[in-house]
This record gives sequence, structure tokens and C-alpha cells, in this order.
Amino acid sequence: MAMIFERKLPIPQEVKAQYPLSAELEKTVNKRAGEIADVFSGKSEKLVLIIGPCSADNEDSVIDYIYRLRSVQDKVSDKILIIPRIYTNKPRTTGDGYKGMLHQPDPNEKPDMYKGIVAIRQLHMRALSETGFSCADEMLYPENYRYLSDILGYVAVGARSVENQQHRLVSSGISVPVGMKNPTSGDISVMMNSITAAHHKHTFIYRGWEVHSEGNPLAHAILRGYINKHGQSMPNYHFEDLVHLAEIYAGSGLTNPGVIVDTNHANSGKKYLEQIRITKEVLHSCRHDSEVKKLVKGFMIESYIEDGAQKIGDCIYGKSITDPCLGWEKTEKLIFDIADLL
Repeated sequence: MAMIFERKLPIPQEVKAQYPLSAELEKTVNKRAGEIADVFSGKSEKLVLIIGPCSADNEDSVIDYIYRLRSVQDKVSDKILIIPRIYTNKPRTTGDGYKGMLHQPDPNEKPDMYKGIVAIRQLHMRALSETGFSCADEMLYPENYRYLSDILGYVAVGARSVENQQHRLVSSGISVPVGMKNPTSGDISVMMNSITAAHHKHTFIYRGWEVHSEGNPLAHAILRGYINKHGQSMPNYHFEDLVHLAEIYAGSGLTNPGVIVDTNHANSGKKYLEQIRITKEVLHSCRHDSEVKKLVKGFMIESYIEDGAQKIGDCIYGKSITDPCLGWEKTEKLIFDIADLL
């Protein structure tokens, strides 16, 4: 057989019953959901920062990092709304490499999906209970979203998933903002079709059920750059790109036009220090054009405790084992700089 069935995993309802949210934590999630929704609906002029490690590889260092964000958030709360990245499952271009905590709660041990499901729920719950942050995660597997559906403040659909029908349909049934990245080809129409699909109501099969979705008016764009036919990273965060996207939104009939600019990936060519410059350039574009300012809802920034990245097994505390990230000192300064520029 080409596929070996190891064991049947518990359904999300069972995991939620085993690791439930308290009534107080539910209130925290709902309050945060309202604040985040206000940004994407245009009711709030705050800027969203979806910021944190490329991958959540270690519970203690991730929580340490989020505590640091908490301290900064309290100082910029009048201008910035921080949504920590706790990305627990990672798409891999070739299928090789670390696929995230969902697969391997310990990167040095073999995959264990059940332990992974428990580990990612506990990590998100710990962040919520200890810091008051409902966080962001990527929806790599649509069927697994329900394990975290009562905790998350933001969901991202990656560049390799945005064309997938199931991702689009499930996004239409999510109540928090869902960011749709442009595909690695850079085709903006693919991203816009995905956003349109997520805005609409649908009937579809999900986890063995016939389900009906109500549509998600908070689904929006994420510009992350693209790869050209020569395999080179090409940015799409410049002023002309943002104006073009605003024009496409204006003709689309979609409500709540919005974009998050991903400052890493192909926009930076994975040169993580460029994230600082890119962020400030986009803010300059916002000051130059009112329609661009209205469109840009915030940034996605890859940041951790230590600068750069390391190989699995090097065991440097708070240093990424996937894409390189901004270290904490640069991150803290960048957040304060952003607040000063708003």
C-alpha cells in the first residue's frame, strides 16, 4: 500500500471538550474578535500587525516572545493592534523539511499528529490565558481548522493554498478575518477570486458533513511578492502595486476592501532585514494617497527573539528553524517607529 493508516484522530469537538476554554477566555476571544473586525471593516483606523516567528517551534520561546509583544502592545494600543503569529503548520515547497508543531511537537523527534493537535491547542490557549492575545495561524489543512476555531483571532491562507476550492469554501464559514495571499505566480486575479469566493455563501462537504456557510465579509488580500519565470523573487508592495489593487477592489463589488502587506517572503527575497525598510515604504505610500491608506490594514512581519535562522538541532533559544526572522531588539524598535509614523 502507498498509504499506511496509523490511527483515527479524535474529532475537534472531542479535543475541545478535553481542553476547553473557560467562560472568561471566551469573553477575551470575543472582545478581541470585535476589535480586529473593526479594523477590517473600516470602523477603526488602527493598524494591524500580524507578527511573530515564521514557525512556532518551541512553546516556551514562543510564549516568551508573545509576553514581550504584550508589553509593547500596551504602549501603542491607541494606534496599533498586534496579532501574534503562532504558525503551527508549515507548507513546504518540495514537501521536505519541518512541517510545524502540528506534525512534530518536538522538531527533533518523529511526527506524531495526535500529540501535535494537543500541543497546538495548548500553545494557543496558553498565549490567550497568559497574555490576552488571540493569535493568528495559517490554515494549511482546512479540515484541521476546527481544532482551533474557538481560539484564533486571524487566519491566513497561503500562496500555495489560495487556489484550492476547499480552502476558499471553509474560509467562507470562518467568523474572523481570513487573509488570502497572492499565489507564488503573482496572479492577482487568483487571489481576488479566492476573496470573492470567501465572501459568498456556500454549501459543501466538510469533515464528512453537509455544511452551509454564511460568507465571510472580512476576507481580504495579502500581498507577499511572487516568483517570476526565471525563479527570481519579485516584490508587489510598491506604491503602484497598491494603487492597482485599490482599483481592482473598486471594480470588484466586494465590501471591506483591505490588504495586509507581507514584508518577508518574495517581497523581501527572504532578506529578513528588508522588512524594516519595506514597512516604512508602505507607510510612506499610505501618507501619499488616501485610497492606499484606506486599503492597507496592516503588515505581516516575521520576527522572533534572535535574528536570522538556524538548523534544526542547533538549539539556539528563540531563533527560527525555518525562514530567518527579525530579532527582538529590531522588532521592538520597528513597532515604535511604526506608531510614530502613524
